[in-house]
Amino acid sequence: MPINFQDEKNRGTYAARKADDTWIKRLQELVDVSNRHVADIGCGGGIYSKAMADEGAKRVTGVDFSESILASAKDNCRSMPNVMFAYGNAYDTGLAGGEYDVVLERALIHHLDDLPGCFMEACRLLRPEGTIIVQDRTPEDCLLPGSATHIRGYFFSKYPELAQTEIARRHTGTKVGEALRQAGFAGIEEHSFWETRKVYPDIDKLADDLLQRTGRSILHELSDVQLEELVEHIKEQLRDTPAPMVEKDRWTIWKAVKPVHDEA
Repeated sequence: MPINFQDEKNRGTYAARKADDTWIKRLQELVDVSNRHVADIGCGGGIYSKAMADEGAKRVTGVDFSESILASAKDNCRSMPNVMFAYGNAYDTGLAGGEYDVVLERALIHHLDDLPGCFMEACRLLRPEGTIIVQDRTPEDCLLPGSATHIRGYFFSKYPELAQTEIARRHTGTKVGEALRQAGFAGIEEHSFWETRKVYPDIDKLADDLLQRTGRSILHELSDVQLEELVEHIKEQLRDTPAPMVEKDRWTIWKAVKPVHDEA
């Protein structure tokens, strides 16, 4: 069954991890958040809200539609007075318009059907010349074959039906770019990016993480028996891989800017 983000038992699913250095480095290459006001839409457990505050953001406001996950985000960032959270959604954040320098939407848009509506709300939040960063997987990202680092690819070689479920909810780069243009953004860039998800000391630690379905919503489509069979399949594929084991995911990142309109 798909993950229910409102379920209390999933409260910590997306808060236990830490933003990896590979993500932080890529963010630094794309946008300077130092002394900026940032909105993190679809913030989940606050992992990336916290990371941007650590990178010098003056204020970070995370928005999510799940009250239980927001509670986890608040716990995660309780020592950071410049990070706050608000209940809302990507189409109606409830935040004041024109007050943000950067909007981040990471791993959000595959949950949405109306991309122009989502990006119009982001554009409303931004000051002129503000930047939106959208990070998600395209169908091409999802269907890359499994390897010692791209473990996710083995999900789909074992259960091809999962691939159809996965790509059905993913948007193409062309669709995302067009939706950004419709929402009024300019200077649209598209980048491919390998993000280190986690480093495991050995195959057993990787197996434990998979069995917990930690931060992998697609695995909630599998029964417990299917998941155990998948883990055995992956262990067989990786049996000759030396430790430590580095798991990476391929993402696409779109960067765009809210233009300054001549009102004359």
